[in-house]
Amino acid sequence: MTDYIVRATAGDHQIRAFAATTRELVEHARQAHNTSPIATAALGRLLTAGSMMGIMMKGEDDLLTIKIQGSGPIEGLTVTADSKGNVKGYAYNPGVMLPPNQDGKLDVGGAVGEGVLSVIKDIGLKEPYVGQTILVGGEIAEDLTYYYATSEQTPSSVALGVLMNKENTVKQSGGFIIQLLPGASDEIIDKLEKKLGEITSITSLLDEGKTPEMILEHILGDFGVEMMERVPVRFHCNCDKNRVEKALISIGRKELQEMIDDGKSIEVNCHFCNKNYEFTVEDLTDLYEKANG
Repeated sequence: MTDYIVRATAGDHQIRAFAATTRELVEHARQAHNTSPIATAALGRLLTAGSMMGIMMKGEDDLLTIKIQGSGPIEGLTVTADSKGNVKGYAYNPGVMLPPNQDGKLDVGGAVGEGVLSVIKDIGLKEPYVGQTILVGGEIAEDLTYYYATSEQTPSSVALGVLMNKENTVKQSGGFIIQLLPGASDEIIDKLEKKLGEITSITSLLDEGKTPEMILEHILGDFGVEMMERVPVRFHCNCDKNRVEKALISIGRKELQEMIDDGKSIEVNCHFCNKNYEFTVEDLTDLYEKANG
């Protein structure tokens, strides 16, 4: 596995930064969900963001969920990540097709449309933290930049990109999140804004062969960047038959009895990894007995 995230600090601890390369995990998601190129780009961007935002959390059991619900034909996206570099997700309409946008690129903004971005952080408190903002373009990076500014009051620059091969496999995928910490000087802010304005695109940097370390060095080299940690990332779903059994038991005896009376096997699909679990009538009968306790 060559996918990983680098965490760094710069500007005498006035800047914190994350950069990721995620080609393998996005290709895994593409194969699992049979996504169209535009859905691969949209989901890949959100998976990359989720993986970086996940490792920002401190607790072993902390969980982050990002949901996008839009008016466009992709309908929405959901990504879940933990603090250890595991991420999973799906597009509501994985087969969406649209013509290229006016720049000749995949029209992720058109696929997502107008709507709402929600960030849910389950960090072991009684209630999870939920932050919500409107989508400001549907291209995902800009939407997350807006989310950080309005919901968390953290000035941030988010860049995300997925580059496809001609045969629609993933050629490059990655991104960065650079954030100003409280008390950052005007000089640092102005200098960083100028440097970020010179960046063309994250995929062009990746396609030049730049690693996450090299990308952060390229952007923050003049700020005294210090690499702090390298975290491997992967597409990982923790579903298994036992979890699905518990979910079926939780729907209640009446519904289970109706399935048994139907006399047919049923198939339960995991949205996140698209794996199917089959339950025969005998399996359902066993579950009914367990539900009866």
